[in-house]
Amino acid sequence: MIHNATDSLFLRLIGILLCVALFGLFGAYLGTQANAQAKSQPKTSNVLSEPAATQQPPYSDYKGVRIGMSMEEARVKLGQPTREFENQDLYVVSETETAQVFYDAKHKITAITIDYLGDKSGAPDNKAIVGDNIQTKPDGSMYKLVRYEQLGFWVSFNRTAGELGIITVTIQKIW
Repeated sequence: MIHNATDSLFLRLIGILLCVALFGLFGAYLGTQANAQAKSQPKTSNVLSEPAATQQPPYSDYKGVRIGMSMEEARVKLGQPTREFENQDLYVVSETETAQVFYDAKHKITAITIDYLGDKSGAPDNKAIVGDNIQTKPDGSMYKLVRYEQLGFWVSFNRTAGELGIITVTIQKIW
C-alpha cells in the first residue's frame, strides 16, 4: 500500500516536472523570439533595454549561479542535478520548483530557467525580477523581458493564466 502511494506520488511529480520543463523550454523559446524581435522592431512595453546608467539588474543569478559560469561551478553551488544531459542539467528543488541550466559546447552557462508551480510556491515577486511596469492581463497572466546589453544577458518573468499558474524566470545570454 505504501509502495503504491509512493509510486503514485512519484508518477505525479514526474508528470508535473515534464510539464514544467516544457513550459521552461517554451519560456526560453519566447525569450529567444523576443530577442530576435527586439533587434528588428522598436521596443515594446514588455521588452525593455535598460539604459547604460541602470545596468545593475535586480535579478542576475539563481542561488549564486550566473551566465558564463562553468558546469562545475554551477554543480558546486546547486549540488548534483536530478538529471544530467550533455548540455543541460535539471534540478528538482521541490514539488513546486524546478531549475534548468543550459550549457554551450565549452560547458559554460548560457541560460537558466526556473519554474515555480503556483503563486504559493515561493516564487520571487515579479518586481524583484524585472522591476516595475509589468502588465497583468485580465486572465492573470504576465510577461516582461528586460535586456541588459552591457552585461550580455536578458531576464524575463512569465506567469501563465489560471489559479495554479506556472511562473517562469529566465536568465539568458544575449547572442
